[in-house]
Amino acid sequence: MKKQLFVLMAATAMMFAGCGTETPDTAGSPTDAAGGKPIRLAYVTNGIDPFWTIAAAGVRAGAKDLGVECEVLMPPKGLVDQKRMIEGVLSNGVDGIAISPIDAANQVEFINQAAALTNVITQDSDAPGSNRLCFIGMDNYKAGRQAGVLVKEVLPEGGKVMIFVGRLEQLNAQQRRQGVIDELLDRPVQSGTDVRFDLAAAELVNARYEIVGTRTDNFDYAKAKSNAEDAIATFGDLRCMVGLFAYNVPNCLAAVKEAGKTGTIKIVSFDEADDTLQGIIDGHVHGTVSQQPYQYGYQSVRVLTALAKGDKSVIPEGGFIEVESVVVRKDNVEDFFAKLKILRAE
Repeated sequence: MKKQLFVLMAATAMMFAGCGTETPDTAGSPTDAAGGKPIRLAYVTNGIDPFWTIAAAGVRAGAKDLGVECEVLMPPKGLVDQKRMIEGVLSNGVDGIAISPIDAANQVEFINQAAALTNVITQDSDAPGSNRLCFIGMDNYKAGRQAGVLVKEVLPEGGKVMIFVGRLEQLNAQQRRQGVIDELLDRPVQSGTDVRFDLAAAELVNARYEIVGTRTDNFDYAKAKSNAEDAIATFGDLRCMVGLFAYNVPNCLAAVKEAGKTGTIKIVSFDEADDTLQGIIDGHVHGTVSQQPYQYGYQSVRVLTALAKGDKSVIPEGGFIEVESVVVRKDNVEDFFAKLKILRAE
């Protein structure tokens, strides 16, 4: 099986030279545990987005500090591109890969194949059923509940809420959505990995809040905006929009402004897009839950470097390295924005 996989990888590797990649300066790289070659790593995102630009800055900093090579790969067209990019770095020889799975449930076999050839960890979104060594990221369900708290703050009287997200195949998207739903419907906190997910067609309403739908766009920014426009047109009494991916709220904000409903429709976000942070400063967005993607990149390089040297002590019991989320509101947005600009300039 491994031999067949390598043949396939070798055939596809050249297809991706220079495609959506970023390689930091790696002069003076240390050798791996065998002492025979520089440590070479790969950091694989789930798409192209400013969120991943911040993570890439963390990768560069980690690679510089630890003296290793780490290539950043951003698949432009989803699952097929991600799979081919991973095959490419495996065929060229790599000491570790950090992956943000696009469709965890259907990528387990492929991740397991990669894990049989090198050290594999997940970051941003997990694939807990796979043989990955650990997951680096925030607790997405807990962060979803934090976003739900932001909705309660800005809309205490209740009302209709629409959720926007790129893909629901990703586990992180499922967990965030469920956290928002459970918080708004005043459900008990779910714990552990066995989170119950409400179906898209489920009735999601209590005495104050009605979650009228979840719109997906598959990382299509134009679709993200049209989803927001359609929600405004369909629900004349829509009171709040919640965006679960970095680009969702900037597109929601643009649609709300064009509809003349700034202030009438409240907005709550995830991540730290410039337009979102400026929206908080301007008073058009109530708040956002930041994942600290810079740390996703830096910590992924740190863990993979240690594993390449044979140090497994970096993997904690339970296999979860949590990067705490940060809630950004009007009172801390300018300080947060200034620090973010410094990180991105590295």
